[in-house]
Amino acid sequence: MSANAGGLKHRDAAVAEEDLLRAGVYDVLAAVFRREPDSILLAELRKLQGDDTTLGRAFAALAERARTIDPTAARHEYTDLFIGLGRGELVPFASYYLTGFLHEKPLAVLRDDMARLGIERQEGVAEPEDHIASLCEMMAGLIRGRFLEPAPVRLQRAFFERHLAPWAGHFFSDVEAAKSADLYRPAGTIGRLFMEIEAAAFAMEE
Repeated sequence: MSANAGGLKHRDAAVAEEDLLRAGVYDVLAAVFRREPDSILLAELRKLQGDDTTLGRAFAALAERARTIDPTAARHEYTDLFIGLGRGELVPFASYYLTGFLHEKPLAVLRDDMARLGIERQEGVAEPEDHIASLCEMMAGLIRGRFLEPAPVRLQRAFFERHLAPWAGHFFSDVEAAKSADLYRPAGTIGRLFMEIEAAAFAMEE
């Protein structure tokens, strides 16, 4: 996804620290699931640190996997999980998880919301916009203000509940359990736990 990100540093300064941390988790998930990992991504993942919480330990596990995995093995793992010969072990799109098919109503609803929020599809990207990495990138953008201004909590919640809550936790749980997963197993744990944290936090806004 892409949108006008001018003044991003200024906007970050206007966002609460805890929200920047949330956006950071979404950005990590987007980077990990967007495409086959390269040496640059693995080097960044090795820098991740975690505290003594369940989520923190998952971050530490991801960093450790990034330190020990061979880059070629990491690329093959991504292919086996999400691409395959015709189809990978998992299909990381909202439409597929919610309907069993790609390019269905969830994608149309997302495109309507993207237009309303000023989120533009990146030129040259062939895959549908409801890929898990794209949705995480959009959430990070809403929090940081990459699409005009930082979105108020009510808009963040609406986007999360419409486009992530119905399926993302299930997807990340499937990543944890996937037979091809090694590097991606702790990434799945991070995603599942973070979706639970986000859902609980938004529920407290009622």
